[in-house]
Amino acid sequence: MRSSSAHIVFVSGLSGSGKSTAMAALEDLSFYCVDNLPVQLIEQFLHLCTQATPPIEKIGLAVDAREEAFLRELPAAIEALRQSGARIEVMFLDCSNEVLLNRYRETRRVHPLSPAGSVEEGIEKERRLLVDVSALADYRIETSALNVHQLKANVVQHIEGAARATVVNLISFGFRYGTPQSVEQLFDVRFLPNPYFEERLRERSGSDPEVADYVLKNSLGTALFERLCDLCNFLVPLYDQEGKAYVTIGVGCTGGRHRSVAIVEALAESIRSTGREVNVEHRDVGRS
Repeated sequence: MRSSSAHIVFVSGLSGSGKSTAMAALEDLSFYCVDNLPVQLIEQFLHLCTQATPPIEKIGLAVDAREEAFLRELPAAIEALRQSGARIEVMFLDCSNEVLLNRYRETRRVHPLSPAGSVEEGIEKERRLLVDVSALADYRIETSALNVHQLKANVVQHIEGAARATVVNLISFGFRYGTPQSVEQLFDVRFLPNPYFEERLRERSGSDPEVADYVLKNSLGTALFERLCDLCNFLVPLYDQEGKAYVTIGVGCTGGRHRSVAIVEALAESIRSTGREVNVEHRDVGRS
């Protein structure tokens, strides 16, 4: 791969140590992830990535001992990629035998390298096969004491230098059209004064300053908005700690045109002022 701007992360480690979780964390960071790509196909695959529109420059590749026949070729392949100017990182996940055994007992899975034998035999065989891959690691993560949220946060911190803040998605909607399925926190604002009953405001939306003032600049609207801001300031940092990539907050009124839109716009401005990424969708504002 000739692109010096490419960032390629190889993820390897023992089966059961958390490779799937690590790859999911990379996907949350917008990496294009592929599991167990044979070493001989890596160069061809990366070339195809450069030909995409736009080029795919953030790539995660999982490598494990199931590709035993290809492992011996991996060090040379990684060195060649580094010589090409691409940014290459190798992440190795380790875990104690005791914890791995417990994980296999809980899931009742067989070890991929010992399908007809004991899990202990599979673990020891895999450790031997991955010695050279482990030696290539730029950083190692010991996952024995980590839950999935902690492991994701650890991966993100290694890749980006700091844990990624939870992105807030805000959706306004009308209850008459149903509740969005993606909503995790939902607020019903149908008790607020309704601009629909004001002829001069009826055809406008909650994005209109005069409509927004009608919704927010009264005792009820002001009290609600202050409490919503307080609640978001309390909750969202807790999602950061859990390593949650996104949280989706829905605000609904009757038709999804006035009150919910005004609240979502104001809430988005408030949350963005803290430096957090916010996405806004007004699902039903165009409906009659």
